Amino acid sequence: MKRTASFLFLILLILSLFILNLLLGTVKIPVGEVIGILFSPPTAGGDGAYIFHNIIWSSRVPQALTALMAGAGLAVSGLQMQTVFRNPLAGPSVLGISNGASLGVALVVLMSGSLGGVALSRLGYLGDVAMSLAAIVGALAVMTLIVWVARRVESGVTLLIIGVMIGYLANAIIGVLKFFSNEEDIKAYVVWGLGSFARVSGDQMVLFVVLMAFLLPLSMLLVKTMNLLMLGDAYARNLGLNIQRARTLVILSSGVLVAIITAYCGPIMFIGLAVPHLARALFRTSDHRILMPATLLCGAALALLCNLIARMPGFEGALPVNSVTALVGAPVIAAVLFRRKE
Repeated sequence: MKRTASFLFLILLILSLFILNLLLGTVKIPVGEVIGILFSPPTAGGDGAYIFHNIIWSSRVPQALTALMAGAGLAVSGLQMQTVFRNPLAGPSVLGISNGASLGVALVVLMSGSLGGVALSRLGYLGDVAMSLAAIVGALAVMTLIVWVARRVESGVTLLIIGVMIGYLANAIIGVLKFFSNEEDIKAYVVWGLGSFARVSGDQMVLFVVLMAFLLPLSMLLVKTMNLLMLGDAYARNLGLNIQRARTLVILSSGVLVAIITAYCGPIMFIGLAVPHLARALFRTSDHRILMPATLLCGAALALLCNLIARMPGFEGALPVNSVTALVGAPVIAAVLFRRKE
């Protein structure tokens, strides 16, 4: 009963936060106007009505949907990484896949002004598409390398170290590119690296939601495999589990989620690292049949909360999402460290 009540609480919390994301923002819109805009087409009520309609459907709804899906995906990815490596401090970016996406964007953004003579940030929609494609290519390239290594390395610790080294290598290349790039390109790259749920709109938002709605249920199919991996390699092997194949599948699932989310939203930090611990504390279980959906719901709720805080009324524009997620995630990680020490 307690777990059922917890699931119902999370679902109601997500619905409440989603509605608040539509109601609150830098522009004050009456509740009646929001309800009317959601359930009816724009009317000829003057410029104000069309402005409010554009704010709701072109900004707030896409942001809320993007935050919901991205938070759920990052949380599930973080749980998968923590399970594979049996390390509570592992996260979605631990294998360097996020760094690969960042490297892809850096190669396109930082070199566009130097080689092409035109900064990518000036190209508008085409520039955004180019950055998304570059992030996907970079992330998938690193993920392919990690999967190849995972099939040839027995030790999870060795694989983890290799992933960290790949991340350092990517950051080193990015640092060199920054040194030789002009100021406008560096600024565009830094803004992308701050992370945002506001970049996805229109057809991009629809594609992102469809991809996540397809990938998240697929990740649920690995629940039994993850439960066996938690038992330890020797015991799982005795139960008939192919360790390398299982590890590769989980890493592949986590990597694809991270690649898609990073491509559309930029590198979002802390959610994948902190949310699995919140789910474990709330449900007090290590059974992934319960933990996976719990983590998914907690991640969606936390991302919606962070997006709401980032653009609360009174702020000019919006705060960087990574600044808000760090304020929430860092205390959780500190609590985990103190608990392990005790």
